Amino acid sequence: MTGTTQDDYTDRYARRVRGMTTSEIRALFAVASRPEVVSLAGGSPYIAALPLDAVGEMLNKLAAEQGASSLQYGIGQGTVDLRERICEVMALSGIHGASPDDVVVTVGGQQALDLLARLFLDPGDVVLAEGPSYVGALGVFQAAQAQVKHVPMDDDGLIPAALEEAIAAVERSGRKAKFLYTIPTFQNPAGVTLTAERREQVLDICERAGLLVVEDDPYGMLSFEGEAPLPMRARRREGVFYVSTFSKTFAPGLRVGWILAPHAVREKLVMMSEANVLCPSAFAQGAVTQYLSTMPWQEQIKVYREIYRERRDAMLTSLRDLMPPGSSWTHPTGGLFVWATLPEGLDSKAMMPRAIAARVAYVPGTGFYADGTGRNNMRLNFSFSSPERIREGIRRLSGVMEQELAMRAVFGPSIGGSHARRRGTAAADAPGPDLA
Repeated sequence: MTGTTQDDYTDRYARRVRGMTTSEIRALFAVASRPEVVSLAGGSPYIAALPLDAVGEMLNKLAAEQGASSLQYGIGQGTVDLRERICEVMALSGIHGASPDDVVVTVGGQQALDLLARLFLDPGDVVLAEGPSYVGALGVFQAAQAQVKHVPMDDDGLIPAALEEAIAAVERSGRKAKFLYTIPTFQNPAGVTLTAERREQVLDICERAGLLVVEDDPYGMLSFEGEAPLPMRARRREGVFYVSTFSKTFAPGLRVGWILAPHAVREKLVMMSEANVLCPSAFAQGAVTQYLSTMPWQEQIKVYREIYRERRDAMLTSLRDLMPPGSSWTHPTGGLFVWATLPEGLDSKAMMPRAIAARVAYVPGTGFYADGTGRNNMRLNFSFSSPERIREGIRRLSGVMEQELAMRAVFGPSIGGSHARRRGTAAADAPGPDLA
């Protein structure tokens, strides 16, 4: 029937498709991209800070001098030149001695997570992940028909004792978690960083439990206050899969990421990547290789750090000055995000249409939990908008919240989400799915 949204293919879909839902972030893109809306929603880097003329000249030169190879098919593992440059990049973060043979180039960090899920997860398997966690990873695990058990965080990151309890709870259910998925540095969405002491504790716990670690590190170079703690992969080689991307430090549109894997697993990842995409884009790999080899990219990282520090400060100051009593938020020392907790009883998902009407966008906290919790939280991005726009966005947002609180005072808790409940500063103290 013309004009209907009815899906006539429902009965034909594979079982893994039936639970798929649109992510909270993708659903916002259409409205958040309107010029009149101050978007605090996405996670886009500020690409305008790149020397775009110089990048354009570099790409023209790549096409003119290496077009015959960079526009051709490539190998599934990625070019040797790029894998060597990736090892040099990782060494700057403290990961020394990595071999290019153990690096697998992927189509962004997202494909890296998808390959690891395909490699290790069967339907019904359990993944441990911070609560809240990266929405893209949750989508990958959902597509693999895995169950996510969230592990609480506080302002110092993942809580080791809570991890031990989560592992024990899974075992009591008669199962065993396959791996811990973690973003220990400038976490998305919470903005918190796992301390060096806790990194060692978490690694010890995982080693004793025979639990693999998938370390996702897209933001580690974007520190505002000194250097970030060493990655977990710099502390242990065995059992740690290190995932990163050039999306936050160069250009997300090129879609180039990588996995540093234990040697025994590398070949299986390559075969799975070849089955998935045949080979990553040779042109995109050539562009990243040229950028790392010929341009002052480390100086550009410093530029990003200064820009993002200024915008982080603008957001924190605006939150302090404008948010209604009962609000709280994290104080990131790097990365792109602040995680905010609303006053008692407000529901970030229910409030979203009114925020859009007030021309401000954020991501409701529910998108970052596999179990749908996080209704009185929101993720706020500070990397893309100017300090002035950030302050205006927070002003609009606080106005919406004040209206919600006023309506709640008059009409009672049915306004603003009666089922929302108070959470901690890092908004990660809710239990995950009941596995008992």
